[in-house]
Amino acid sequence: MRIIEQKINYQLNKYPAVKRVIKCAYQLGMYAISPKIKSEGNIVRISPDEKGEYFFGYYDKSPWDAGMRYVICMRAEDTWSEPDPIGTADILLIDVQNGNSVRKVATTHTWNVQQGCMAQWLGPDFSKRILYNDMREGKYCSVILDVETGEERVLPIPVYTVSTDGKTALSLDFSRLHNLRLGYGYAALPEVTKGIALPKTTAVWKMDIETGEVVDLLKYIDFANFHPRHEMQEVGSIHKVNHLMLSPNGKRFIVLYRWFCGHRKYTRLVTCNVDGTDMYVLNDDDMVSHCYWKNDEKIIAFENKHGSGPGYYLMKDKTREYKHLWKELCVDGHPSYSPDGKLVVTDNYPDRTRIASVRIMRDNQIEVVARVFAPFRYDNDTRCDLHPRWSRDGTKICFDAAFEGHRGLYVVDIKA
Repeated sequence: MRIIEQKINYQLNKYPAVKRVIKCAYQLGMYAISPKIKSEGNIVRISPDEKGEYFFGYYDKSPWDAGMRYVICMRAEDTWSEPDPIGTADILLIDVQNGNSVRKVATTHTWNVQQGCMAQWLGPDFSKRILYNDMREGKYCSVILDVETGEERVLPIPVYTVSTDGKTALSLDFSRLHNLRLGYGYAALPEVTKGIALPKTTAVWKMDIETGEVVDLLKYIDFANFHPRHEMQEVGSIHKVNHLMLSPNGKRFIVLYRWFCGHRKYTRLVTCNVDGTDMYVLNDDDMVSHCYWKNDEKIIAFENKHGSGPGYYLMKDKTREYKHLWKELCVDGHPSYSPDGKLVVTDNYPDRTRIASVRIMRDNQIEVVARVFAPFRYDNDTRCDLHPRWSRDGTKICFDAAFEGHRGLYVVDIKA
């Protein structure tokens, strides 16, 4: 059944509006005849049970501070109407050692429903200072905030990924991302490259967090001219980049380079030195989505490998070496390794009965630790992905969910 669904989904990608209607009708029908599940697992809500939408953001960073006491959380009024809302959202700290009490520490003017405002604890100590994206004086920026003193420092560009030592950040065009991938960019400022299929402008910036110095790292044409394929050269082919992630040692980064030919989407997984040199195409099999550095050399990704099909693959950077992991797990999700590198956590998009799951994998074992219902109000570009994230000691998983009727922040203690 799943294979049939995937083939139909692939064909319907050519007709997005039709796909949404058929998908909704199919899930409504399957939900009507299936057992009703709200949630299953050792799930504890840590966000307030009061008016508002509570969430963290993406899967590639931990919301806990180094002391495992405070958890970053965002609060907004509406996360189901617009994927990239124009307006404000609050940044909160949840004290999990004091009855989950909440303290507002900041307000952001740049956020979306999938990745929030990139709020995160700043290394190397991951305590006292948080970094988040905002808009000041009519420009996108990022802010370093001391949550104890309230002192802040404004940096000249927003961030997408930050090195673990807190010294380097990479960024991209959040306005272009808004227009080409709803739910991941910012809508407050117009896109200067709008209508240009292959801009000659900067695609990736590098920022020195300590000095604020910004360097133009790579242009869109740098990606398009690197081992070009004929689909890239088609008239009207639209190009973008997304999902930057620095390696643990901060020396290299991954980036998804995507181009669209009509309704057909192609994706390359590219790795590169942090100075923009030594670019390498790690995967060129048309479809690759969510990735994560296991260490400084190996990367896990969900992709559709030619010859072996969709699944999770562990690849070695700058080589053709790869291993197909958990071959029975062929649905897309957001994977990440535990701090000790022994476990992987991932999720899946809501299935035909609107149930999403959190899974933990070790060697050849797969364990479902949580299952939650996804309300129909949260769908398509405003869906509530679980985006599971590890605690810094590797004992807990935090995820977003809406099974109680609104977005909330939940924790599973895997020791229990």
